[in-house]
Amino acid sequence: MVDDPNSTPRPTSTAPEPGTAPGDQPSGVVALVRLAVVLVDREGRIAQWSRAAEELFGHRAEAVHDRPAAGLLPAAEPRSVPGQGGPGATGRRRDAFTTLAELTSDGAAWAGQLPVVDREEHLRDVLWWAYPLTGPTGRLLALAADARPLRSAGPRLALGERLLPFAAAPGALGGFHRLSAALGAAGRPVPGPLAAVLPGTAERREPLLAALTRAGLPALRLDPSTVLPLHPADPAAGTAHAAAGIGRRYPTAQQRTARLGPPAPPEASAPGRRPAAAPTPAPLPAQREAAAAPAAADRAARSDRPGGELTAGGVPAPPRGGTTIEQTAVGASANGHQLHPGDPTPPSAPTAVPVPAAPPGQSAGRFGPFLTNGHAGEQLALLNEVGGKVGTTLDLGFTAHELCRVLVPRVADFACVDLVDGLISDSELPAARPDDDTMLRRVALARNESAGQWDHVLAEGSLVAMPRRTPPGMALQLNQPVLVPVVTRDVAVDYAAALGGPELVPVVSGRSMLVVPLSARGTVLGILKLLRLPDRDPFDEGDAATLKELAARAALSLDNARLHRAESRVATTLQRSMIPTRPPQIPGVQIAHRYLPGDSRAEVGGDWFDAIQLPGSRVALVVGDVMGHGIHSAAAMGRFRTAMQTLAALDLPPGQLLRHLDNLAHKLGDDHLATCLYAVYDPINRTCELASAGHVPPVLVHPDGTGELLEIPAGAPIGVGGVPFVAKTIDVSDGSMLVLCTDGLVEVRGGDIGAGLAALCGNLIDPRQSPEEACDVVLDRLHSDDRKDDVALLVARFDGVAPSEVATWDLTVDQREVGRARTLVREQLAAWHLESIGDTVVLLVSELVTNAVRVARDRVQLQLIRVDKLLVEVSDDNHNLPSLEPAEQLGETGRGLTLVTKLADRWGTARKAVGKVVWFELPL
Repeated sequence: MVDDPNSTPRPTSTAPEPGTAPGDQPSGVVALVRLAVVLVDREGRIAQWSRAAEELFGHRAEAVHDRPAAGLLPAAEPRSVPGQGGPGATGRRRDAFTTLAELTSDGAAWAGQLPVVDREEHLRDVLWWAYPLTGPTGRLLALAADARPLRSAGPRLALGERLLPFAAAPGALGGFHRLSAALGAAGRPVPGPLAAVLPGTAERREPLLAALTRAGLPALRLDPSTVLPLHPADPAAGTAHAAAGIGRRYPTAQQRTARLGPPAPPEASAPGRRPAAAPTPAPLPAQREAAAAPAAADRAARSDRPGGELTAGGVPAPPRGGTTIEQTAVGASANGHQLHPGDPTPPSAPTAVPVPAAPPGQSAGRFGPFLTNGHAGEQLALLNEVGGKVGTTLDLGFTAHELCRVLVPRVADFACVDLVDGLISDSELPAARPDDDTMLRRVALARNESAGQWDHVLAEGSLVAMPRRTPPGMALQLNQPVLVPVVTRDVAVDYAAALGGPELVPVVSGRSMLVVPLSARGTVLGILKLLRLPDRDPFDEGDAATLKELAARAALSLDNARLHRAESRVATTLQRSMIPTRPPQIPGVQIAHRYLPGDSRAEVGGDWFDAIQLPGSRVALVVGDVMGHGIHSAAAMGRFRTAMQTLAALDLPPGQLLRHLDNLAHKLGDDHLATCLYAVYDPINRTCELASAGHVPPVLVHPDGTGELLEIPAGAPIGVGGVPFVAKTIDVSDGSMLVLCTDGLVEVRGGDIGAGLAALCGNLIDPRQSPEEACDVVLDRLHSDDRKDDVALLVARFDGVAPSEVATWDLTVDQREVGRARTLVREQLAAWHLESIGDTVVLLVSELVTNAVRVARDRVQLQLIRVDKLLVEVSDDNHNLPSLEPAEQLGETGRGLTLVTKLADRWGTARKAVGKVVWFELPL
């Protein structure tokens, strides 16, 4: 247990952080927030991922470091994005870091709300502060905070240099729904606590500090008139950091006994709770010395007994509990490894001491009525309730919450489930036992609000490492329940030190603790930790035995949920790897697409879409639908999409391409049936050629807003065979939109597909909208949550390429044409005022034309297209593609492609219906 993520303990030092100026601590009221810090480098990869980011988004730092930021965090776009809809615009699923980069593309920082989907596929409401960067430091600095606790209970506030935290007034609880992210006034220096969470050394932080100062520091807007500066909540002292850095262990029994004083006098108990235990006088020093030898002998004798009782870190227990930490022996250790009697005790294991018998008249281990009063019916009722109320779904987090709710307040005042973080993220189970470095993630917790305050509880989603010297760490690593009947202050000091600091001592002192491992199918999934307040009977051996059985049943439900999620994650990963995550940037056309699975839990289906760039700035638009649902349809879809991209690279006409795809489907098997629509748009000639394989016809929205259902020969689905695929060519005007979709969007169960197509042809799309906005409008109007079929939607806006931006020349097959090509290119670049790149373009054109003239039979064509980049294409009628040769094999010839590789931004080759094309791009 540690502090709430939106609070911070009192600092132990007032020394300024390195890299900050002395005296730059806040002098007024500030908001204390747990800040996640993410730094994206110049290549668009994750350069820094803080511990708070691990807790908020679920991804571990070592897993995301140097990984492309794009695609890491799916997100719903902000409700209001400049140029993309008003405040009522519907959010859509896309990439968080891509959206942040677009929002800061003008060089200005941005602050606002952007919900994201974390690693567990849960939607998190997140507040963001995004700062664009320049130079080698990085491309984007993103600060993030979980908005849910801030809006439910309000932010923690601090006043003065000491940052003394105080909670919001009770009347204000729940009144922070208008809380939002904001930016402070520009020009203010970055305070020390905020500078401390930024990545890098003091020298490397300078560009980040400058960016924050220039754009404005992060702040929270509580209402239209109240904006508070934002400071990170305890950025340096995380739970895992403290647990790994403190090497304290439990004192020996003699040391612990020597430090014990007389217990506190009894207090009046609350109604319905037991009276406080009677004080037990502390043993005299002589008595302690006399008891030391037999205690050691008894400890040695019991350590040789297989499966015998093991106690750790305690002293002789008083009649109603004590400071003993008891481990109830079980047959298996972590991850199913057996513990044999002859195994040596690890050096980190606490010292074992004997537990004295109970006084006459009282049986050992019978401290209260619950579970241990001899009524087996109560135990059976609890186990039966767990069987009926835990595991009702296959959701891992919900199952953990069910377990906690069953136990609180019936069994304990506090219960939490901490699972091994690697089991949640990795598809394979770890082969090694859990150790001191094993990270646990708090998945669920429940607390008895009427029985006490729990302000210092580690929040759900937080990460923590439990060393073996702590009861939770011992239970995790040994796969045995650990019982602490009463946590005295000296035990609490050690436990709190391993978790975060001495301020946590009052949280656990005087309470009874029971930690039970959650083990299923030979693997320790995590731990179940239970606490009782001092006014309840402490846990005993009977409780441990019953709760061990309860935890075993719950662990099976948790493992079933984990396996189901792993299977769903495999299917979802397969699906997402087969459809594009963001539309390509192609000159002359704007593209947007959406995919909605019919099964929201699995997110797997056979619908797909694609946009493929072809030579001559043309683009191929594809929408298809494999018959059926589930992972088999998704696998078949992946095969069709890969085949489609391969055939499109040959630049085949749409009808021929579908014929080749149909032949391939017969080779793959009889169960591969799919409908498909293939369209090729030429932005220079302003034509669109389409062919259909039994697919839903597309809709062309003209510049005046009227919709037209294109009549295309339907053909038969891919895989049927024996039916020709006939293409149709139409002229398209600049500003028109082509809408392609699958039948899941327009087909209504029990109705006619024509009704959906009629609605799509109506005044549904405004040509002045962007394709992104058009997708949102179509889904809002036509899609409903009760539909069970997948939906794939692609909208393309045809803008064309102006004739003045295109230059085309036909060359004869003559070596003298190389000099003419150089002259033509230089003159055209001068007309476009692109003399700065003239020498490079002329050199590369000369090499490519020389190669083309050498192998062509009848004709060579040279084309220049100026859009947001310069695209140069050299075509000839020889279908053999050139290859890049190793440098050591090059003689006087064959160096053309080597120069293109070195000097061009991008280049490639592709076959055409007749011949081939070699192209390259240069930035403008």
